[in-house]
Amino acid sequence: MAAFAFELVSPERILFSGDVDQVVVPGTEGDFAVLKDHAPMMSSLRAAVLTVDAAGKPTQRMFIRGGFADVSLNGLTVLAEQAIPVEEVTPDTLHAEAELAQAEFEKATTDEGRRAATERLAQIMELRTGLFG
Repeated sequence: MAAFAFELVSPERILFSGDVDQVVVPGTEGDFAVLKDHAPMMSSLRAAVLTVDAAGKPTQRMFIRGGFADVSLNGLTVLAEQAIPVEEVTPDTLHAEAELAQAEFEKATTDEGRRAATERLAQIMELRTGLFG
């Protein structure tokens, strides 16, 4: 596979910067795979796992919460609200995320705000089931 530039950035740090063969991104409208020479696009992100494949290296999986993905002629940049390597995610981490989503639901003053919080909570529960059974 041909490599392209990828950068994963959270407010705390740069989690990945380098050439990769493929990245599977959890967009709000569904997962999408980015390969070299992908058409330029932008997408908002949902709480889920992002997967990075680089030649000669083990697959890396990162839990991300929200943000944006920008595919350009220069490669892919993901700006995540939060990003944690999957091996560092614990049931307590996901419990805290679920409580945050519940608090957002309770603070929401619009149907759209309540819908977004409910959707986020469902995504976190799905992730918890996928990671911990």
